[in-house]
Amino acid sequence: MTRFAGKSVIITGSSSGIGRATAVLFAKNGAQVTITGRNAEKLEATKKKLLKVVKTPDSVNVVVANLTDAQGQDQIIQSAVKKFGKIDILINNAGANVVDGTVNTDQSIDLYHKTFQINFQAVVEMVKKTKKYLIESKGEIVNVSSIAAGPQAVSMSPYYAAAKAALNQYTRCVALDLIKQGVRVNSVSPGIIATNFMGAMGVPEQAQKKIVNLFASEKGCIPAGVPGKPEDIAELIVFLSDRKRSFYIVGQSIVADGGTSLISPMESQNLEDVMELGT
Repeated sequence: MTRFAGKSVIITGSSSGIGRATAVLFAKNGAQVTITGRNAEKLEATKKKLLKVVKTPDSVNVVVANLTDAQGQDQIIQSAVKKFGKIDILINNAGANVVDGTVNTDQSIDLYHKTFQINFQAVVEMVKKTKKYLIESKGEIVNVSSIAAGPQAVSMSPYYAAAKAALNQYTRCVALDLIKQGVRVNSVSPGIIATNFMGAMGVPEQAQKKIVNLFASEKGCIPAGVPGKPEDIAELIVFLSDRKRSFYIVGQSIVADGGTSLISPMESQNLEDVMELGT
């Protein structure tokens, strides 16, 4: 497929999960893909997946860099421009629920800074640094947020939730500004997705599977009855990056969560059972 033929795409956090699935899908559709992350071994695994679907290895660019570091950001951007000559699409996917063993209001200010740095500040800096290239190409930006942004509270991780909420509002503000210059900005808000997201928080793989399966089996967690797959979110990201298919969507945060964010306390309970108890 050549849906994105000649388009240069940067995907942050593409060493696994949603980022990797998005990179593969762009590559399948003919894009020139820059993948980046801190883990060289995992990035190499992503590269191998891309090489199975691309027509030429020259359409894959691998950059091992720290996105929270200004030098790392410059390295990613300049590498993409040097290899492909331009930037058409920026996917700000990298993010993490940074942990240090504390929760709720006991979370430290140091954790606050680290959480906002990767989930919000890095996005702001990448947008500012790629802006001139995206205006020149009349490009697209898709930010990856989370349903943790609200309106439901995530009391255990207030900094992560607040950072994603800030990202949603930033998306709206930047979208209104950049559309005047031909650049579209949107975001996606995934729900519970079967990735290694919890693994990065130190949760063992087996425990991750149990947690995800528990959520999927609970009516009050995922009404669809199944966790999302990275490929589900990748399809949405690619859709929002395709101006022919989504040109009139500007500044929106599209939720993909199997119905999780629709649940109210009443919906999470079987009211027929409750009424029987009352008789």
